[in-house]
Amino acid sequence: MKNYLLMALAIFGFLFVSCDDTKKEKPKEETTTAKTDDFNYQVEQFADLKILRYQIPSWEDLTLKEQKLVYYLTQAGLAGRDIMWAQNYRHNLAIRNALENVYKKYEGDKESDDWKSFEVYLKRVWFSNGIHHHYSNAKIKPDFNKEYLRQLLDETNSTLDGEAFEVIFNDKDSKKVNLSKDADIVLESAINFYGPDVTTADVENFYGAMEVDAEEPIEIGLNTRLVKENGQLKEEVYKIGGLYSPAIENIVKWLEKAKGVAENPKQAETLGLLIEYYKTGSLDTWDDYAVSWVNTTDGNIDWINGFIEVYNDPKGYKGSYETIVEIKDFDMSKKMAVLSEEAQWFEDNSPLMEEHKKPNVTGVSYKTVIVAGEAGDASPSTPIGVNLPNNNWIRQKHGSKSVSLGNIINAYNNAGGSGRLQEFAHDEEEIRLEKKYGQLADKLHTALHEVVGHASGQINKGVGTPKETLKSYKSTIEEGRADLFGLYYLMDPKLEELGLVENWRETGMAAYDGYIRNGLVGQLVRLELGDDVEEAHMRNRQWVSAWVYEKGKEDNVIAKVEKDGKTYYDIQDYDKLRELFGQLLKETQRITSEGDYEAGKALVENYGVKVDQDLHKQVLDRNAQFKSAPYSGFVNPVIVPTMNDAGEIESFSIEQPETFEGQMLEYSEKYSYLK
Repeated sequence: MKNYLLMALAIFGFLFVSCDDTKKEKPKEETTTAKTDDFNYQVEQFADLKILRYQIPSWEDLTLKEQKLVYYLTQAGLAGRDIMWAQNYRHNLAIRNALENVYKKYEGDKESDDWKSFEVYLKRVWFSNGIHHHYSNAKIKPDFNKEYLRQLLDETNSTLDGEAFEVIFNDKDSKKVNLSKDADIVLESAINFYGPDVTTADVENFYGAMEVDAEEPIEIGLNTRLVKENGQLKEEVYKIGGLYSPAIENIVKWLEKAKGVAENPKQAETLGLLIEYYKTGSLDTWDDYAVSWVNTTDGNIDWINGFIEVYNDPKGYKGSYETIVEIKDFDMSKKMAVLSEEAQWFEDNSPLMEEHKKPNVTGVSYKTVIVAGEAGDASPSTPIGVNLPNNNWIRQKHGSKSVSLGNIINAYNNAGGSGRLQEFAHDEEEIRLEKKYGQLADKLHTALHEVVGHASGQINKGVGTPKETLKSYKSTIEEGRADLFGLYYLMDPKLEELGLVENWRETGMAAYDGYIRNGLVGQLVRLELGDDVEEAHMRNRQWVSAWVYEKGKEDNVIAKVEKDGKTYYDIQDYDKLRELFGQLLKETQRITSEGDYEAGKALVENYGVKVDQDLHKQVLDRNAQFKSAPYSGFVNPVIVPTMNDAGEIESFSIEQPETFEGQMLEYSEKYSYLK
């Protein structure tokens, strides 16, 4: 499970993550050697996006063998980059190839508004790994017309025809993921996990007829595309010899090299299972790998690699390709390990019904890591925390790994503020608390969300998995449940007793202020006026915040304040708010444990989808004064090997990309294995 509820930007005081005309050869990526002091975190900004850099501060502490392992794992990740583009939309690769060819070869007027709009459009497509916005899921609209694009294609001998050309400008496939209750959420989602003629009923009937082990079920459909062939449904499996084989062959090539420099036999065994999974596509092997991976805890290097998160699938079956390569941050991990050690205390003292509490919270670990490279669904837009594996029976029997991406969070925190806090906070006390405790509160919420949130609770015997019972509401209910667990404990003296905070009450107050400010106001800057909330994490932040506001009206727990024509939400009673968070946590766990679809649907639809349009317009107007973009993402540092005369790696250097487009073009040149 990926922590996108706190991703992609530092905003409102809290975290939530051209070619030289004279050159005819393919442009190379410009880099600059990384420096620890006076590091420049910002690359550029365009549209609603800001591109940042991150450092790898622990690189020099690794042995050469460990550095080789990191390098091979990052190369394996990048080898599968095209898979994410193909998964996001069936025409993405054709569109990207044509747009990049235009970008590299066009020799016409590059000062015109149309060309500048073309550049911005291409950068937005790069950022989202396709033509749909990475967060809102809406199709990105170009600020140039089809005649101009046709002119660019003709002048550069680039090819883009038929539906792949027309879809850039028309209303077809307008949402990557459409979760509207009135839609056929499979047929009307552009995501390429299903053939364009496959319906929701098809998916439900196909997977509903599958029999799996009730005690240890595989994640059916995780690594396949479901299509119709001669009217019959069939799965195309992601594996060597199957769908995406050219990319997967190169992933395996680099994983074999990584296995050869593994830190210990257990790590080598785990990499061997991952390789076998890619070769066969077997979900039984995937489970064997996940069990081995979660128990591979020795060593300084770890990784996330595979078809993992199902947020992009409206039915919650299909995993998006992603990789993150991690180096342990020993100092921060030691500080946060206390939460893992106390996980059972948090479970036992939670407001959950006794029958929904887990008697043994097994193997929960939490570490802060240093990211060395990301690809697929984790790049350019990256999470700041991850908890895996997702298969519930593995989590219950073998535990999970929960990590906070420390250098990513550090990059966000050092990328500069914007004054939005002063605009949207109700008063000076709220601002004071945020400035003093906000960053710590964010880190603790991430840790509590991942360690005790996702690990907590149990499903009643005989009840299906949330994917089966809660259906399209599964992801937002689960993320809200984990959020609520963290919120409940963010204002608890236990945190001070454990030495995690110096002032538990004021840290909790800052956390509550930030969450409500974001859930009811701040995140509205991410939506176009008139849009409903679609993304699972945005929905959960809104339904959590709106529910406690509504239920606390009688006691004035949160006051809606109108001041100088501006709307604020001011918490009047933090203790009662904590009680409300506890009540909602209890109910959300009940919904999950009992598989209460109708209650889950009512919670999300009544509180998490619709937006007050007057407030939304006001927020957009107030936000217009700020130049900082509402979304952030990253270029990856470049790990460059130095070879000796025998062709062996003798050392590495770390270089930072100078430009976003430089890295994107370099990636396309080196890692385009799919057509």
